[in-house]
Amino acid sequence: MRGSYDGGYVLMVGPEMIPNTLDAVIEKGVIISAMKNKHVVVIPYPAQGHVIPLMEAARCFTSNGLKVTFVNTEFTHKQVMSAWSDQQDGENGLMQMVCITDELEPGDNREDFGKLTETMSILGPNKLEELTEDINKVNDEKITCIIADYCMGWVIRVAQKMGIRQATFCPSSAAVLALTMNVQKLMDDEVIDCNGLPLKDQMVQLSTTMPSMDPANFAWACTGNPVTNQIIFDIMTRDGKEAAEASDYIICNSNMELEPGAFSLFPNMLPIGPLLSTTRSAKQAGHFWKADTTCQNWLDQQPACSVIYVAFGSVTIFDQNQCEELALGLELTNKPFLWVVRPGSTKYVYPSGYMDRVSSHGKIVSWAPQQEVLNHPSVACFMSHCGWNSIMEGVSNGVPFLCWPYFADQFFNTTYIRDIWKTGLGLNKDETGIVTRVEIKSKVEQLLSNKIVKENALDLQEKVMDSLQAGNSSYNNLAVEVIPTF
Repeated sequence: MRGSYDGGYVLMVGPEMIPNTLDAVIEKGVIISAMKNKHVVVIPYPAQGHVIPLMEAARCFTSNGLKVTFVNTEFTHKQVMSAWSDQQDGENGLMQMVCITDELEPGDNREDFGKLTETMSILGPNKLEELTEDINKVNDEKITCIIADYCMGWVIRVAQKMGIRQATFCPSSAAVLALTMNVQKLMDDEVIDCNGLPLKDQMVQLSTTMPSMDPANFAWACTGNPVTNQIIFDIMTRDGKEAAEASDYIICNSNMELEPGAFSLFPNMLPIGPLLSTTRSAKQAGHFWKADTTCQNWLDQQPACSVIYVAFGSVTIFDQNQCEELALGLELTNKPFLWVVRPGSTKYVYPSGYMDRVSSHGKIVSWAPQQEVLNHPSVACFMSHCGWNSIMEGVSNGVPFLCWPYFADQFFNTTYIRDIWKTGLGLNKDETGIVTRVEIKSKVEQLLSNKIVKENALDLQEKVMDSLQAGNSSYNNLAVEVIPTF
């Protein structure tokens, strides 16, 4: 079934296409009967790392009987729909995909998050209100709750104006949201100034149960661009704090085993992660690019625990020098590697003869089905930018990390991996700011020979995945605490 709202496209996905993420605490038929008149609107921030986890949350909602309207920007909607290879229509579907305009021009740079955020916060409320009214006119199930990314505080204001319940979704670590909620205290304690810039060269703790943080590596302070720093600071302190304080619930794609300190500090944050399609034997939805499906066959041909998986997410950009060091470093390891070079991430020219030299043991793709890759027995480690989605996917598969953070929360995420969970190593830059081929080779060798790190990763995997079982933390937070109240 296809229709349109405000120039957007609608995809209906039947519940039979979406297997249960969690076993029902009570009889499934009873849950679906209770959820029959529940209809939630779900709105992510229009960035890859935000769309994927909220899409997974939405599919969890539908598998438990809720009707979901998933709202992307028009630009993002087209990307998601074109890359979603297993999309199917269903007459009795519980999820519809719709879109609203982001108000940018076709040629505008949608990775200019400052302009995108400001434009949407000014013009988006009227669009969303109109969309909500239109949906209610043509649906027997009126909208009962709006669930918004914590970067979309203006959505919460629309929900309040229309008298609809609201919930905030945090796609990053709970620690990042906890940091956002403590900005005023950090300013009062003269740790940062009113623009979020560090005033002290010392580590700080939000509480004695949380790891220390370096103010220079706060999520808004480490992009390398002062203008971008300010934009991220404004978004987090304005929208994030407002959304969290106004919402009936804060749900987080994290896990109590990973961040006990952050969840103890803010008990109203409910971890429901890891949100993974692979736990349902399903394919992940929400990608902006089509995944290269030849990855699986290639991995099948590699020895167990031998492959270095290299992927830096949807935003990281390397220059020619850094790309060359990475390419040659992977070659020097003499190990099989699967390297994701995202469309538009670089105009890199490989060294002369490189592709021929690594053809027997290296594979380079433009985008990968990452959850399936990390779940493959041939993968030995994950060289990553340490975005939170990647961390959740790596941890859930017991894969050790080589940490190469790029910006924002990725630096603090690295602290979790390297210092708290002890499931990986960091890659260090030289005096010119480059991670050299020698450093790459050295750290790969150290990681793959470190049995303790691997044991830590497997132990953490077991604890995290156990939380999804009936009666345990993530399971209960989603199926018992949150879903019935929508």
